[in-house]
Amino acid sequence: MRFPLLEELSSRPLNPPNLGDFRSHSPKFGGWGAKKVINSINCVVPGLSILISCGLITVGSSGLAAPRPIDQEATCDVLVVGGGLAGVAAAYEALKAGRNVCLTEITDWLGGQVSAQGTSALDERPTQRSRLYFPKGYLEMRQRLIALSDNPQPGDCWVSLVCFLPAQGHQVLTEMLAEAAKHGKGKLQFFPNTVVKDLQIQPVGQGQQIQSVRAIQHRPAPSAPPLNTYPLSQTLADSYSEQDSKLFQKTMIQLRPPATGQWIVVEATETGELLGLANLPHRLGIDPLTYSDPSASSATAYAYCPQAFTYTFAIEATAQPQTALMPSFYPQYQAFYSYDAPRYAQTPALVFSYRRIFSAKLGQASESVTPGDISMQNWGGGNDYGPGTAIDNFVYTQDQLSSQGQLAPGGWQGGLRVESLRGAEELAQGYYYWLLAGTTDSKLGPDSKRPWPNLRYLQGLASPMGTAHGLSKYPYIREGRRLIGRADFAYNQGFEINETDVSRKNYQDPFYAGTLKPETYYNLAVAMAGLKTIDLILGKLTPETLDWRSRARIYPDSVGIGNYNIDFHPCMLYSPPEKPGNIERPGERQGADETYPFQIPLRAMIPPRIDNLLVTGKNIAISHIAAAAYRVHSIEWSAGAAAGTTAAFVLEAGILPYQLVENIPRPNQQPLAALQRRLVDNGNPIAFPDMSIFNNNWQDWR
Repeated sequence: MRFPLLEELSSRPLNPPNLGDFRSHSPKFGGWGAKKVINSINCVVPGLSILISCGLITVGSSGLAAPRPIDQEATCDVLVVGGGLAGVAAAYEALKAGRNVCLTEITDWLGGQVSAQGTSALDERPTQRSRLYFPKGYLEMRQRLIALSDNPQPGDCWVSLVCFLPAQGHQVLTEMLAEAAKHGKGKLQFFPNTVVKDLQIQPVGQGQQIQSVRAIQHRPAPSAPPLNTYPLSQTLADSYSEQDSKLFQKTMIQLRPPATGQWIVVEATETGELLGLANLPHRLGIDPLTYSDPSASSATAYAYCPQAFTYTFAIEATAQPQTALMPSFYPQYQAFYSYDAPRYAQTPALVFSYRRIFSAKLGQASESVTPGDISMQNWGGGNDYGPGTAIDNFVYTQDQLSSQGQLAPGGWQGGLRVESLRGAEELAQGYYYWLLAGTTDSKLGPDSKRPWPNLRYLQGLASPMGTAHGLSKYPYIREGRRLIGRADFAYNQGFEINETDVSRKNYQDPFYAGTLKPETYYNLAVAMAGLKTIDLILGKLTPETLDWRSRARIYPDSVGIGNYNIDFHPCMLYSPPEKPGNIERPGERQGADETYPFQIPLRAMIPPRIDNLLVTGKNIAISHIAAAAYRVHSIEWSAGAAAGTTAAFVLEAGILPYQLVENIPRPNQQPLAALQRRLVDNGNPIAFPDMSIFNNNWQDWR
């Protein structure tokens, strides 16, 4: 229960991709990755061969067959699992603080959204962008990307002011981490192509701590094709197997704290893997309708409907018409594709320029396309894949994982449904063929879609996505497992950021009074009463006469900021997602709206039970609706920077993260205040200008 009174402070075999379906003949792709791609970060170095220590609580290790011996060992003060934007930001701040950092990443590119996931177009709101009120590290990345393009508006896209080639994102972040290590005299050990297989967890004091982590790094086997030849659905299970295969040779790595025995582990994976692997309390999919999430689409929790995920790909505009073989699977997905709105069908150049990541002619308008332009495709009616049932959900629930044996010793396989990965891959490749040759539109009716033959699908290891098959190395994940934060005074069932904490929704709209139960609607009014809470409770005001709060919730433990719309890409009602006539799950878009500028509280990163773990990125304690706003680039960075700074701070202070926020609000908050000062001094804002419980005037922030 939460107290609103406190206004607080495959079954298919491994086959090579059908490269004959989509050919790239562009001679200029001898190395898209911009001017100079460098590897200035040292990867792992050989270490001691050791066995896993005995006497530990082991999640997913050994089993009937003995685990492979450890090939390498690495020690570090801070272990960051996941090299997406949040993970990179955490490593960046910890390195600047002089810490020894280990960073693992399932792909070979740093940056997640800006690189390996191909969503290389920065999602920003106009006011925050115009004032450049972002974390310092994010601003540095942003400015370097602009400088690389020789274009004040890279890509001449219209979804953002900064659209760029994915390899440029990896390049910039590689350089930034190397410079952070040099500046702070920290040390980075980067483990690309690496997944976590086991956690060794031991009781310490009143709680537990992660004592070591067992990881698997893969590289091409002798005579095997290079990495990134096969799509993820064909390699994921192999990546989590300790045994060498026809594709991969494996290196078993044990990651441990230094001799002091003290370290902080940061969960920064794209789907919250460590939450599943460690069996920590978390949520998946839709939360039940409550006064805190009054726009929820279900009266009860429904775990099978997180937001849709997307395989991005790149296409090039050509002077000459292109031809492509229709993929064998295209008829299965044909009924899904749509331009979504008549104006896009009438002017398809808008779909291309929406996320144009390379402009052959600088300063182009949205309605124009020049041969040589390159567009990244991330389109709701094209390659959004939204499985939403128990038979096709993408991120497995704990019950599903348990029944599959993934939570048994040695059983962890990443926690994702491979069949859904494959479906998303086919949907994306079929979408290219639909753009090129399709004549049907599932939403706009007959005669609304014309072929667009002057498009080339770009593939090959030197192409924008860096893969032989042309799809992003990893899908763009909008939502995975979401932590239930450690319980405190106000949140005795666990901390969570909710819809009403951030949304600009008009909850006095008759929809809510007419839909919610009277008690729920009254509690919603109490939650939105702000400084008038007591007057409402005492009956001096009613929900009808109340001036409802018009700002985000203020958190006394804020460690970051964000501002973005609650932007939904819903799951589909029936299985499979591409089923003819399928619809989005009803009610899912009810929560969509703008937000007020909001904060990221430290409590959203602190799990129950495991005291030396911080959770960041999209996996923080947040509801399904609120997560739709917290998932974009700058907010991921802000959350990651907060986690990295917190990790370095608590190691220096000799405390554990949860001790910073025990019993909030409380009289003595000196360590928390010191952490917040450090964040601000390092250029990581924890509040927007003039943010306070007294300021309800945020109409100019859009």
